Amino acid sequence: MTNSQTAFCPDWVSPPGETILDLIEEKNWNQKELAQRMGYSERHLCHFIQGKVGLTEDAALRLEKVLGSTANFWLNRAAKYQEHLARIELQKLYESENSLNWLNAFPIQELQKIGVLIKERVTEKNKPKLVESLLRFFGVASPEQWSQLYGTNMQLAFRRSRETTSDIGAISSWLRLGEIEAEKLDAPKYDYYKFKKALKQIRELTVQTPDIFQPEIHRLCYESGVMLVFVPAIPKAHVSGVARWLNNKPLIQLSLYGKTNDKFWFTFFHEAAHILLHANPQEKKEIYLDDFNGDLLNSEKEIEANSWAGEFLIPAIHNDKLQQLKTKVAVVKFAEEIGIHAGIIVGRLQHDKIIEPSWFNDLKAKFEWVEPTENQA
Repeated sequence: MTNSQTAFCPDWVSPPGETILDLIEEKNWNQKELAQRMGYSERHLCHFIQGKVGLTEDAALRLEKVLGSTANFWLNRAAKYQEHLARIELQKLYESENSLNWLNAFPIQELQKIGVLIKERVTEKNKPKLVESLLRFFGVASPEQWSQLYGTNMQLAFRRSRETTSDIGAISSWLRLGEIEAEKLDAPKYDYYKFKKALKQIRELTVQTPDIFQPEIHRLCYESGVMLVFVPAIPKAHVSGVARWLNNKPLIQLSLYGKTNDKFWFTFFHEAAHILLHANPQEKKEIYLDDFNGDLLNSEKEIEANSWAGEFLIPAIHNDKLQQLKTKVAVVKFAEEIGIHAGIIVGRLQHDKIIEPSWFNDLKAKFEWVEPTENQA
């Protein structure tokens, strides 16, 4: 005889109705007698056992009195079974042709390398697990939800600095990495004037090494309500930096794509210009993807951001003097006079074709991505 206080804990997943049938068989009851004891019609009980009728709190309490165990046991039993059914449907989603084709659009090995996806070989057997891991990374329930948030809709918001093939898988992955980092920040409300003042202090940091300027640039941006995150470049994304509004707060996201300090600092101030100049409600929906390793598009907003960044780093009053900088000594002296790194001057001279692209590159500083230690994270 079954003890009415004993909880039933089968190690398989089956519908609660099977447990009910086992118990009434043990008691030598039929379904008609059970229905009478529970106060149900035979038809309702039959539907209940077959899983066509959900288990309510009232039904669980009746089972507790009639068959034993606790109402909580019966509710958990039903919930686990429903979860099991849902997971079966999810597995079908992960194994669907649509999901597997979606998976192929992403730089899986790169995302595994940086630890955001499970490390499984990309085989037919493992692809469903990778689909699930990728959905978790993006924080969406299905490829359709990804498409709504990061696919077509996000592409409509893209404003690229140059014409290039858009690898939406790589770009959206890089942007998502930035979102995850930004979610860790609780920056105060954006202050236009405080940010503009902070940029003057940040300009002075261009002469410093990354170990000195990086914590300071983070602090100055944060205190003015701007989220700044550094995310390693992802192949095929072709993005040096991005300016966007995330949850109604400005975000600047930078990679080291380009690697030299002239490109790094110009990218930062270019993105800062987008925040300063293009922050009306409509433009807050736009995502400015910038890559300064090619011919720039003839975009009004990109031209505005370029002009602002160039003028901020090297004011126009020095244009005539720039034309005369033909030696390293002259470049270094001029950089000291206006308070920025000599490599930025070299980058400007090369861009304006005042000097050859091969000249004075040893005056630039090269940046390499270094994973932060626990104390820096």
